[in-house]
Amino acid sequence: MALFESYERRIDKINSVLNSYGIASIEEAEKITKDAGLDVYNMIKGVQPICFENACWAYIVGAAIAIKKNARKASEAAAAIGEGLQAFCIPGSVADQRKVGLGHGNLGKMLLEEETDCFCFLAGHESFAAAEGAIGIANNANKVRQKPLRVILNGLGKDAAQIISRINGFTYVETEMNYHTGEVKEVFRKSYSNGPRAKVNCYGANDVTEGVAIMWKENVDVSITGNSTNPTRFQHPVAGTYKKERIEAGKKYFSVASGGGTGRTLHPDNMAAGPASYGMTDTMGRMHSDAQFAGSSSVPAHVEMMGLIGMGNNPMVGATVAVAVAIQEAADNNRF
Repeated sequence: MALFESYERRIDKINSVLNSYGIASIEEAEKITKDAGLDVYNMIKGVQPICFENACWAYIVGAAIAIKKNARKASEAAAAIGEGLQAFCIPGSVADQRKVGLGHGNLGKMLLEEETDCFCFLAGHESFAAAEGAIGIANNANKVRQKPLRVILNGLGKDAAQIISRINGFTYVETEMNYHTGEVKEVFRKSYSNGPRAKVNCYGANDVTEGVAIMWKENVDVSITGNSTNPTRFQHPVAGTYKKERIEAGKKYFSVASGGGTGRTLHPDNMAAGPASYGMTDTMGRMHSDAQFAGSSSVPAHVEMMGLIGMGNNPMVGATVAVAVAIQEAADNNRF
């Protein structure tokens, strides 16, 4: 049985990348990671249990490349992991053309560098996939950062935000928008756990105006949009409007659009743009994003369809950070 999904379509490219680093095979890559005391396979399954086998192996390859490059800092390791993810992109696919693997590595690198202050999962509604990504970051990023990275979820609907907070142990922050003054104020806050998860602030907005105000309240400087629910109604307009306002204020903001890419998924927002188009969600992502990924923010099979790996884009962000931090810890303990 093949080691992972679409093995035949991927293995030649993977081997050529491995060989360029003096690694003979994918099995040798696994040995390199295990010799450094890393259990990458189970780390990835721990972030998104429904991910595909190829996701685990992609991170094993990325970690082996990082070790071979002697990446001793988590931020350097994240960029190297991106090379492993890129090696898994099926030649000619959307993910391959957009260099999504490298993009994920660079996003992870950014989140591990001190210049980034606050990262936002900007969702159509609060979701488990955003939570999986947030947990991966919250549990790991601040082990290697001097100044803690703040992580927030910002989605449509206050009840959904509270439910996701309660299930995952985040801090629910309820806001109220004053449409006369354009200001948003905090009216209620509750932490549903102690520890790293409680440091994730989870917001629910009633509309785009409040969503943008929440971004300003938290001074978000990097975000990733979800694309499965309400994409044209909430998260893409929030990211685009916030981008414009940040530029006007002379402040930095790096926007990642998690996907789209098919353009012909039977979603009314996509179909309305015409069957030959990129799809409306994908098109809106192109309008505000500094980097565009491919496929669903949450559904492994959809990201696999785009030619990357079977893991949602949001959990993937958490996975990249988790593995990169583990590599720095291995380096600090002289395990490679």
